[in-house]
Amino acid sequence: MSVPEPFTDLEIKTADSGFYENNSVPIALISKGIMVALVLWALVFPANANSTLGSWNFKLLEVFNSFYIVIVGLFFFFLAVVAIIPSTGKRVMGQPGEKPEFSNFSWFSMMFGAGLGVGLMVFATAEPLGLWGSNPVVVAGDVVGNEPEAVQSAYRYTYLHYGFHAWAIYVVTGLSLAYYAYTRNMPLTIRAALTPLFGKLMNGFLGHVVDVLGVVATILGVSVTIGFGVSQFIDGLYAITGMEWVMDMGGEVPAPSKVGLISGLVVIMGLSIISAVSGVGRGVKYLSNLNLVLSIILLGTFVVFGSFVFAMTTYGSAMVDYILHFISLSFNAYGPLSAEAFAAALPVEAQAHAADLMGGATNAWGSFDGFKGGLEGAAAELDEATLTAAYAAGEQGRQFGWQAGWTTFYWAWWIAFSPFVGLFLARISKGRSVREFILGCVFAPALVCFAWMTVLGGTAIDLELTGAAEGAIIGASNTNKLFVTLSYMIDGGLLSMLNVMCVVLIMTFLVTSADSGILVMNTIMSGGSQETGIKHRIIWGLILTAVIGTLILAAGDNNPLDALRNAMIIGALPFTMVMGLMMVSLAKALFRDSQRDKHGVATQAAE
Repeated sequence: MSVPEPFTDLEIKTADSGFYENNSVPIALISKGIMVALVLWALVFPANANSTLGSWNFKLLEVFNSFYIVIVGLFFFFLAVVAIIPSTGKRVMGQPGEKPEFSNFSWFSMMFGAGLGVGLMVFATAEPLGLWGSNPVVVAGDVVGNEPEAVQSAYRYTYLHYGFHAWAIYVVTGLSLAYYAYTRNMPLTIRAALTPLFGKLMNGFLGHVVDVLGVVATILGVSVTIGFGVSQFIDGLYAITGMEWVMDMGGEVPAPSKVGLISGLVVIMGLSIISAVSGVGRGVKYLSNLNLVLSIILLGTFVVFGSFVFAMTTYGSAMVDYILHFISLSFNAYGPLSAEAFAAALPVEAQAHAADLMGGATNAWGSFDGFKGGLEGAAAELDEATLTAAYAAGEQGRQFGWQAGWTTFYWAWWIAFSPFVGLFLARISKGRSVREFILGCVFAPALVCFAWMTVLGGTAIDLELTGAAEGAIIGASNTNKLFVTLSYMIDGGLLSMLNVMCVVLIMTFLVTSADSGILVMNTIMSGGSQETGIKHRIIWGLILTAVIGTLILAAGDNNPLDALRNAMIIGALPFTMVMGLMMVSLAKALFRDSQRDKHGVATQAAE
């Protein structure tokens, strides 16, 4: 049997001299043009930018929510099959006999720090606590939020958002890039992953579009991560120093002010640019190792002083529950509920009041009591049984709103982060087998996330269940929940020391994420070169700072991170489609390479 040679003649033209020497001018100019336009829009017309991004985000989710859910489920099962099949799992990403560049400890440290560091700090307590109060089981009315019965379903969705599906998103991108780079000697850039499908078309404008989509998604994904991280960084500084000028003291609870966020952003990004200039071999590696050591100390503190028995009991039961619901979690997607469908599902006596009932009945963040309390006029006079039926008629709308606002936000965030983390994982994984890459980058970090979320989040939940915290942790802002939890666990000098350590850990995680993102963006600009110019690293660091800063300011009186979130979900959608093509492309490449091993390589036309 004759199998054609793979297409490997990927040519990305770079400038021979001048400011953009060794960089692709079209990719650089288009990417910068898009980002500068976004910055100027948010700076000159902040209210318009904020409202428009929110409107676009809502309309896109109405159409593409199910697409996000289903394709992420497919990513995991595709990787599981690739790892299980002997002929594909054993393939080494490199030359025969080539050894990995980094030790397992450094490899995992860098993977952990770049892939999820800031998210684990911000959401270790915020995610389980938030899901304890609201998740699809609570939305359906099967259990009451913030009660013992809701703990199991809270962790079911915590594990979903930080488990195998989430890391599979990174690995689809990372495996594709590493496989072509180290088995076919192709440039380490996004377009290389689509060459089995599009061949020489990737040398032209279509290839530029693919790389630009990767750059835009990376910038927006890193921006959201840094936005959340800087907010927690400011919360930590306030916990240590009591500096009120960095906080907005006018709300129910103190929250980072825009002045504080911008100040923290300048500090973090300044350090990130310095680290990025030093390169992956030094700056990122050393910071990543420090991150992992400090993370272990923080985890140990919660093991010793937190609710460890409660956490371990929850860990075991939650793992079983997660596995039992794995298929439904992977593919159970909801669409929006139309006014006509809602009206048709109402009891006859309520149909005349459909317009008054629908808003409350489909509010994913409300409750049945809130629904009843918000009714006015004739709708409020309906009997209890009719109102109960009306609220049940809105369940699909509530489930859609919850899924689009929570799970789909996470999938978009992970996808927007995946060009950066995937390319970074590819850079540090040369010499490892496909199976080792999948197991090491999907299952190992997911299990660590489960333990982290259960120990830290479980302690916060237990403090609320026992009444020790009296609602203080639930009432705190998401980025401050970790510090409030610590204050109810320990006190005195040890608390001060832990607060300082957490701030340092947040800062190093932020710097690791930002400088890795800057390095990755420049790798794409340079056509896959791992050696990029210092001046371009500095420029992209400044652009990243401007994007985050202007979108924080554009949010107006809303949550400062809202505009960032909306822009990220919008920017992630095109790259989600690219990732779907990556999966098909990698399947084709692995199948063809298996055929070549079996039958020999022919020298006919490329595939």
